[in-house]
Amino acid sequence: MSKRQALQLYKSLIRESKKFPTYNFRHYALRKIRDSFRENRQLTDQETIKQKMDEGARNLNIIKRQVVIGQLYSSEKLVIEHIGTEKS
Repeated sequence: MSKRQALQLYKSLIRESKKFPTYNFRHYALRKIRDSFRENRQLTDQETIKQKMDEGARNLNIIKRQVVIGQLYSSEKLVIEHIGTEKS
């Protein structure tokens, strides 16, 4: 596994997580992805790296499915989401 593949997986996970319509799910996923990659960046054992990359690919598929499900059941935005969009 190359650094390029890991970076590509990381970017895909972040991109898909930003599509969550629900604020809490979106920010939880983004935080979890960043923490997981930060925690595992010092790995050197190729077998462990492969396992983590496979786990990341499975999580990417889960996120994609959850985004679709989340879009089927829309809800109102939270107050915190409106703060950034208000005009002064």
